[in-house]
Amino acid sequence: MSYSTIFSLANMLAMFMWLLMLIVPNWKPTKFLVDYKIIPIALSGLYGFYIIQTMQQGIAMNFGSLDGVMGLFTHESATLAGWLHYLAFDLLVGMWMLTQNRTIGIHPLLMIPCLLGSFMLGPIGFLVFILFKKLTK
Repeated sequence: MSYSTIFSLANMLAMFMWLLMLIVPNWKPTKFLVDYKIIPIALSGLYGFYIIQTMQQGIAMNFGSLDGVMGLFTHESATLAGWLHYLAFDLLVGMWMLTQNRTIGIHPLLMIPCLLGSFMLGPIGFLVFILFKKLTK
């Protein structure tokens, strides 16, 4: 499969999970997927595959400078791996927030900006969740 196809499929898979978490977070299948981290595990496996592929292509993994990181994103396999990394970790943060909220009890409507923030802006959603968590104590 092409990099573009994998990119599209991974996005659809992540979007499916985000929609479940946003719309039906307490539905039994959603809880199952959150508890067992099925989709982030699948995305992580894909990430590992494309990182190995990138290294086999002889592309230097230079994370020591901004120029080095920018250079990585000029290669399709490395860019795809980077995107899979974002998808997996943002989902894990969203899942962590839902799991935490089972005991915290932040109102479901307040969880929406937390989850949307994590989906669209990663750390911003996490930050909003932490603020809501502090305010509910």
